[in-house]
Amino acid sequence: SVAALVPRAEIEGEMGDSHMGLQARLMSQALRKITGALHQSKTTAIFINQLREKIGVFFGSPETTTGGKALKFYASVRLDIRRIETLKDGTESVGNRTRVKVVKNKMAPPFKQAEFDIIYGIGISREGSLLDMGVELGIVKKSGAWYTYEADQLGQGKENSRAFLIDNPDLANEIESKIRASFVPVEVDAAMIAEIDEAAAEVDF
Repeated sequence: SVAALVPRAEIEGEMGDSHMGLQARLMSQALRKITGALHQSKTTAIFINQLREKIGVFFGSPETTTGGKALKFYASVRLDIRRIETLKDGTESVGNRTRVKVVKNKMAPPFKQAEFDIIYGIGISREGSLLDMGVELGIVKKSGAWYTYEADQLGQGKENSRAFLIDNPDLANEIESKIRASFVPVEVDAAMIAEIDEAAAEVDF
């Protein structure tokens, strides 16, 4: 957690002491040191951060992240993760609808975004994602509040349909297989995969 990093001077100092830009300098020095080591060891480092508001901003977004600008420059991928809706079962809150937007990507095209449900005590809802992707790809039909897959009526409302898929894992697996198949329309044989791997091994990154 970048926001929770504490420089030595802040630990050893007194409460109320001013440490202007200390965390930003810490991040800048640390990233210069660890970047090479991460590359050599083929390690992925994941930093999480918090949003803060800049004071006196009249134009543009007042939101900023802690720790200075170094992390933004060094990062290969930056994800903006936000809760956009509270999921409820009646009056009880059961989870969050979450949106993730790729704001920077050196590995692939940026600015893609995805939405999914996070259920308290469970995590990311697989069945909720199957319903979302199924409707988007036309595999699952949605008419009003009803979700239907082929001849099977999954339920009225997303929560009921999600519960139906949890109770019928074979049907959920079938929907998942069709979703995955829609993203891989061309079958690649083993010889072609070996050829691609061999060519990639010869490239010096």
